[in-house]
Amino acid sequence: MISVMTYHRPVLLKESIEALQINSGGKYVDLTFGGGGHSMAILEHLKEGHLYAFDQDADAEENATRIKSNSFTFIKSNFRFADKFLKLHGVKKVNGILADLGVSSHQIDTPERGFSTRFNGDLDMRMDKSAPKSARQVVNKYSEEDLHKILGMYGEVKNAKSLAEAIVIHRSSHPVKTIEDLKQILVEFAPKGRQNKYFAQVFQALRIEVNNELEALKEMLTRCMSLLKPGGRFVIISYHSLEDRLVKNFFNKGKFYGDVDKDVFGNEIKPLNSVTRKPILASDREVLENKRARSAKMRIAEKI
Repeated sequence: MISVMTYHRPVLLKESIEALQINSGGKYVDLTFGGGGHSMAILEHLKEGHLYAFDQDADAEENATRIKSNSFTFIKSNFRFADKFLKLHGVKKVNGILADLGVSSHQIDTPERGFSTRFNGDLDMRMDKSAPKSARQVVNKYSEEDLHKILGMYGEVKNAKSLAEAIVIHRSSHPVKTIEDLKQILVEFAPKGRQNKYFAQVFQALRIEVNNELEALKEMLTRCMSLLKPGGRFVIISYHSLEDRLVKNFFNKGKFYGDVDKDVFGNEIKPLNSVTRKPILASDREVLENKRARSAKMRIAEKI
């Protein structure tokens, strides 16, 4: 069995457990089980309570089998459907919800998953390996206009238009099947000395598109918010500005865009109170021990 630290080193573990303010008899949800690090830490604080963990990845589902606890239930599903599955388990309200939005170390370090530029393998990037759309299909089938759009929006790639054009020209004679195939195109557009960052931006854009990550996040936040009991905590760890902006706006305003709504008396209408004005970051020590923590931002909200 893969150990939790081998599969995935949980980020901001101590901080996220403190943020949840766990009641030993409460009900909690880990929306991103992964290697189970956060889940096992939550379980240590439960006595009569219960933890429900979600993950759409089959590898995470297998990893969850090592947890032998009557206080634990694993549900294989995308977290955007968490409210539906919890209701099937008779759960209407919970005391706390945690989501770590990062790609797990296991996914990144498995070459055939296609998440990392460090290995050669198929252009896959599916978090749910049964999903129909892979990065290979995006790169080889999307129009130049759509590629330009996702590279610019999701990867914030500055020369997205030129890169999209180059991909379309290249694939007309040589289909882009592997990570190395794609990197051969990217290297001509990457700024000198910043190739790895450029590759990461492109891979982020493709991964977000393949997994529909931002729409899934918005749907999850909207639907799961109603699961929280008054005083319940919502804890989200994000890793790039697109995710963090959505979480920040939803926690502060109860919506993703625009100003907070107000009633006829000018009182703000929002379901959550943001507990922290600024995101909580990993300590210097944690970043030294786990470089994937360097971009993590944790935000906390409480149900009004």
